[in-house]
Amino acid sequence: MYARGGRDVEGGGYGNDTNSNILEQQNNDRISELSEQVARLKGLTVDIGSEVREQNSLLDKMGEGFLSTGDMLQGSLAKIGIMLDTSSGKHMCYMVLFVVFVVLFLYWMMTFKGQGGA
Repeated sequence: MYARGGRDVEGGGYGNDTNSNILEQQNNDRISELSEQVARLKGLTVDIGSEVREQNSLLDKMGEGFLSTGDMLQGSLAKIGIMLDTSSGKHMCYMVLFVVFVVLFLYWMMTFKGQGGA
């Protein structure tokens, strides 16, 4: 028996099955899309994790380098202090002249080599 609009009054079996199948297919499609997005996010987080580990390793090595450089600088300053305490003012004049010479040499290198080398 049929109602107004041509629907089956007895339960509408075929129409309900079709709607259920369509909804189930849409849900399956969305689940597949979500699975793909989760897989991409997982790959991205794995890449980020490996990058963070590499950066931490690099920072550790840099920290060790800075420590050794600091130790060397401390030793040099201690030696300069000993030299200044034990020697006359003549050594201080030599050191000042050497620093002035180095600064002038670097200035000359930057001005004249910068103009001619392109």
